[in-house]
Amino acid sequence: MRIAVTGSIATDHLMTFPGRIADQLLADRLDHVSLSFLVDALEIRDGGVAANIAYGLARLGHRPLLAAAVGADFAPYGQRLSALGVDVSGVRVSRTRHTARFLCTTDPDGNQIASFYPGAMTEAADIDLLDALRPGGGADLVLIGADDPAAMLRHTRACRAHGIRFAADPSQQLARLDGPQIREIVDGADHLFTNEYEHALLLAKTGWSHADVLRRVGVWVTTLGEKGSRVERADDPPLDVPAVATAEATDPTGVGDAFRAGYLAALAAGEGAARCAQSGSALAAQALSCVGTQTYTTTAARLRDLTTAAYGPHTPPGGDTV
Repeated sequence: MRIAVTGSIATDHLMTFPGRIADQLLADRLDHVSLSFLVDALEIRDGGVAANIAYGLARLGHRPLLAAAVGADFAPYGQRLSALGVDVSGVRVSRTRHTARFLCTTDPDGNQIASFYPGAMTEAADIDLLDALRPGGGADLVLIGADDPAAMLRHTRACRAHGIRFAADPSQQLARLDGPQIREIVDGADHLFTNEYEHALLLAKTGWSHADVLRRVGVWVTTLGEKGSRVERADDPPLDVPAVATAEATDPTGVGDAFRAGYLAALAAGEGAARCAQSGSALAAQALSCVGTQTYTTTAARLRDLTTAAYGPHTPPGGDTV
């Protein structure tokens, strides 16, 4: 199964604040916030949702196609991904802009305040997805991740027009997209990925009911942080999958991307809904124990062992093939 991943590629600036971010927010002063956090640590890492997911898939033995826009400063980053097995032939290099930057401050509770500068990502709409897919013989599934909104819409339309199976993963861009744009990106998706907050935001901005969304997508996967994930399909009861416990929760940045990589790898192997989510949770736990989004190491065999150790060797009832 060949998987293509579109979305952001970025350089992450990850900072750690030793206090609690929530304690610095005064309920009667939220209309005029002026805060500066003195942080204890700064890590500069390769990141971006598309690259993070592609990294995880490559670690699990896949050769995903990465389709995104970057700056000329991407060269060392791209070489590293290529050496790991990511196909970077679909990456567009801007002549004038730097690769996107993600700046994030995290507290001990896992709360985060972040900013994202798109840089070269603003040129992602110039990528012709079909041209990028053609040299490798197409794709069995395209994950459309957070990206320049025009690019997300263009890629979705290309998949829909040519009958290519796609997964909608709008994540951070839900805040930027309007209701009609979200509806277009989601409608007809084989899979829809959100976290718990994005789940509610998507409903609010589209005006759709929960049942409306389930009628328009094949599978809706919602990650729930330390509570695990929920997999939903129309006319089926929701499937709740607990998270995998980890001895040390080091850095939550990119954990959701690792979940998606683990989920998609299991989906590609023909696993049922429950096992896909379990595989995603097992890989997310590995990512959570590391600083940075592409610093964990794993293999398909190790992930299978971790998943079996956490959940047992058999898919629970209700885990029929997605």
